[in-house]
Amino acid sequence: MKRSELREQIFKILFGIEFCTGADFTEQVKSYAEEMEDADAAEREYVRTKVQKIADRIEAIDELLNTHTKGWKTSRMNKVDLTILRLAVYEMKWDDTVPTGVAINEAVELAKKYSSEEGPAFVNGVLAKLAD
Repeated sequence: MKRSELREQIFKILFGIEFCTGADFTEQVKSYAEEMEDADAAEREYVRTKVQKIADRIEAIDELLNTHTKGWKTSRMNKVDLTILRLAVYEMKWDDTVPTGVAINEAVELAKKYSSEEGPAFVNGVLAKLAD
């Protein structure tokens, strides 16, 4: 699978963090990864590991988002946009293998596919503030 396809799978799994936590979330991640049809074992492990790393930093990521947005705290954000932002912020701040520009571009592409009409511009604007 291409890296962008793996990122999309990570996004889908992370979206579930809003609905279950702890052991339930860990079990959901494991189950989802096992059922990824086109992924090999290394790709499944990459997805599981990255999801867990992001989940472990949710509070820090949300704090960054809340600090850099005015009038749009994470509690008010559309959950799709919030999930996309969490993934991108993790990649920008803690994943040295993903250049900032790539993280932003991939986040905007996910927003075009899964968010509202305003989603891509919102995601791009928030991430641009964080990139400075």
